[in-house]
Amino acid sequence: MKLASILSSVTPALGVMAALNLGVGSLLADQNISLNFNMPMHVTANVNETGCDNSPGPQITIEGDIAMGGLQVELILENNLKGTHKTVVTSDTKTVLIPLGDKIVIPKQPVLGGVGGNPYIWLQLYDGNGNNLTDPIFLGRCVQGLSIGKDILNPSLLASLITASDCSNNPGPYITFDSGLTLTGLHARFIFTNNPKGTHTALATTSVTLLPDGTFIRIPKQPVLGGSGGNPIIWIRFLQGDGTPIDDPICLGRCVQL
Repeated sequence: MKLASILSSVTPALGVMAALNLGVGSLLADQNISLNFNMPMHVTANVNETGCDNSPGPQITIEGDIAMGGLQVELILENNLKGTHKTVVTSDTKTVLIPLGDKIVIPKQPVLGGVGGNPYIWLQLYDGNGNNLTDPIFLGRCVQGLSIGKDILNPSLLASLITASDCSNNPGPYITFDSGLTLTGLHARFIFTNNPKGTHTALATTSVTLLPDGTFIRIPKQPVLGGSGGNPIIWIRFLQGDGTPIDDPICLGRCVQL
């Protein structure tokens, strides 16, 4: 399954926890928003093996990269919320926080097999909470230069500090997003068996860390020019890298200079 297809089936946000004034009052302070969602990832792993018949077992190395599904924020400015006429959107701007396909490198590292002979080898990916993300993938015996690719969903936490200034100026307010993303870990489990048809006769298992638990990605602080005059009502919504909404729009209230 390609990354584009998994993006279209991403689960909605698990929850939004925000220190917000959800009415249409003024934005009296910087807004802190915390959002749980599933970040789509495409994992490419390159596996090599030497010393297949050695004791205590083969020497395996794994390396590769993790391509992320991207993250955007949509800024919506309105001049009417529930008036007698329909809401008028004065500005709708999208800003990329994490580019689609942005990669995290998996450093080359050894895997200690701990079994003798020339076993059959399987690989399985699981997250930092111990949840299996893939079924066991059969690699075969004495793997040389094998590359595998898998699409997964990584439970992630986005924290964003939102600041507004120049609310009454023309052409409009400046909204600043200062954010960070915390990822659940990603691990690879190697299963050594004497049976090529399944993993129920495992001789040994060993695991390596591809992405440490709690990996933090600092998102550079960036301003967004609103592009509307007056003192508009500010909404934001977070999107996947391909523009698929993660959550419903969140009302921050009317803009005032902080």
